[in-house]
Formats: sequence, structure tokens, C-alpha cells
Amino acid sequence: MSKTLFEKIIAREIPAAIVYEDDYVLAIRDINPQAPVHVLIFPKKLIPRIAEATGDDGKLLSHLLLKAAEVAKKLGLKSGYRLVINNGADGGETVPHLHVHILGGRHLAWPPG
Repeated sequence: MSKTLFEKIIAREIPAAIVYEDDYVLAIRDINPQAPVHVLIFPKKLIPRIAEATGDDGKLLSHLLLKAAEVAKKLGLKSGYRLVINNGADGGETVPHLHVHILGGRHLAWPPG
């Protein structure tokens, strides 16, 4: 099975603008930003999508969301931001590796699309 794009970034096989990293997650700037601030944060453990996460992933998922909030604060998103998780083709998923989009830096309208 070939590596996902994010696994290649974790392995430093593909360069990325890293915003945050610890033993469990990595946050990078999106190469096709949809807002002035658009960062992707993902677990280093491969979970293809949120629908495939299990109860054993609970601590990692908690860590992922808490670090997303920490990264948003670090990026200066004081007046708000949006966290987005896409699941499956109809949900807009393009990389089969669970990731959270951190979007901010402008007013974000609703509904999103």
C-alpha cells in the first residue's frame, strides 16, 4: 500500500510549511488556502477518515482537537476560526488520512458550500 500525502510529509519525503509538530500530530500550511489562514493538522498515526476511527483512537482525537485550538491561538485567530473535517468523497475528502482544516483570518459565511 502506498503512503498517503501526509505520511510522506511526516517522513519528510515531501516538503511542507510546518506550523506545529509533536509526537502525535503535525500541522502544516495548506498549499491551496481557502482563507487568509488555512492550516491542516493531522495525526501521525494513519486513520483514513473520521468514520474509521475507533474507541482506541479517543485520546489521539482529543489531542488533535486540543492542538488545533492551540495552533489557532498561536496563529492569532482571536476573533474566531472554523475547524472542518471532511469524510468521504461527498464530504470533500481528497486525502485518505484524517485531518482537520483550521480556517480563519476573515469572516466565514454559513452555509459553507
